[in-house]
Amino acid sequence: MIARLSKKRALIVLFLGVLLTSIFLFAGSAAAEPTLLEIYDTLKTKEFVDLTHTFDTEIPHWPGFPKEKRETIYWYGKGVGTMGYGFFAQVFCHVGQWGTHVDAPAHFVRGTRTLDQIDVKEMLLPLVVIDVHEKAAANPDYTLTLDDVKEWEKKYGPVPEGAFVAMRTDWSKKWPDAAAMRNADQAGTAHYPGWSLEAMKYLFEERKITASGHEPTDTDPGVSTSKGDYTCESYVLGQDKYQIELLANLDKVPEHGAIVVVAFPKPFFGSGFPARVFAILP
Repeated sequence: MIARLSKKRALIVLFLGVLLTSIFLFAGSAAAEPTLLEIYDTLKTKEFVDLTHTFDTEIPHWPGFPKEKRETIYWYGKGVGTMGYGFFAQVFCHVGQWGTHVDAPAHFVRGTRTLDQIDVKEMLLPLVVIDVHEKAAANPDYTLTLDDVKEWEKKYGPVPEGAFVAMRTDWSKKWPDAAAMRNADQAGTAHYPGWSLEAMKYLFEERKITASGHEPTDTDPGVSTSKGDYTCESYVLGQDKYQIELLANLDKVPEHGAIVVVAFPKPFFGSGFPARVFAILP
């Protein structure tokens, strides 16, 4: 009788063990990671913000570069295309650093990566926006400081490793007025905001970000570039990292929580190219 009871208890314990294991396995499967299609369905419900300027032949650009040239070589009807008709095709001739564009590390530093060597995993990143637009409005020569970065971190925590960090100055609101973007004084010195080297070193070396971006034509402030001083840009590209210049609409994205997509072509040995950049809001 005692043996029978012990056997029954053993069976009950075994049954309960199997039952609990099944429950845990079911709970685990229910909490499994969403599929990529499920993530895509979620992303479709989010707001997308284009961070890219439309470019043409007359846009603001670094003064040492020529303007873009375009030619329509085929047009729908006769008499327009220089080579024929039946469809629409154009030839674009512009420097790689044109419009909202990507600078490959090799743009400044020999031996670093060109565009074709940048991994596509570096094109989908957490977006950090450091907002200094009021300071830039009060002082067009303003440089984003380490204190500005630390203030951001007080609000949101450490800048995420691998992030894309953008400096918001609202300078893009001057687009496409080249004179307003350059904001030169009577002596020819440009006055537009930029980064400080101290902030850049902290972000790339301490926080290990993947890339940075800004709204003016240059990484360094205008008072520096007017003297041929590109210290900050040389530093960023010297880290074998890319940057995006001439961003737009940073006032339409949050300082924290968005994702940025940075897309650009893959020319062999390319030093730069117009980019299409957009944010997906949380």
